[in-house]
Amino acid sequence: MSKPTTVDQYIEAQPKKVQAVLNRIRKLAKKAAPDAKELISYQMPALKGHGILIYYAAWSEHIGLYPPISGDPEIELEIEPFSGPKGNLQFPLNQPIPYDLIERIVKLRVQQDAEKKAAAKSKRSKK
Repeated sequence: MSKPTTVDQYIEAQPKKVQAVLNRIRKLAKKAAPDAKELISYQMPALKGHGILIYYAAWSEHIGLYPPISGDPEIELEIEPFSGPKGNLQFPLNQPIPYDLIERIVKLRVQQDAEKKAAAKSKRSKK
């Protein structure tokens, strides 16, 4: 298979069961970050605001969500069971996918992205 250049190509290359999961994540992520741009980065789907909000990817046994999440103690507790290497999240495909948690993660990343942009703008205006 050639490397996907669009999110549609990436999803279509996955098994049918996984396509449904990825499409649902894609839909809820777009709803949580309506102004974000979809792209393929590091050969996986990503959403970009001012910076990358999330990457998500299908693996043989799980759906991966990147980058590591921090900044909300409640969410940090909820993601503990899904923590994988380097703090990235792994949602096993043989268990229910916590879509509501993923949506909250995207909203948190949108908020953090906006705060980071505002801080950078403030820093530039002080020069």
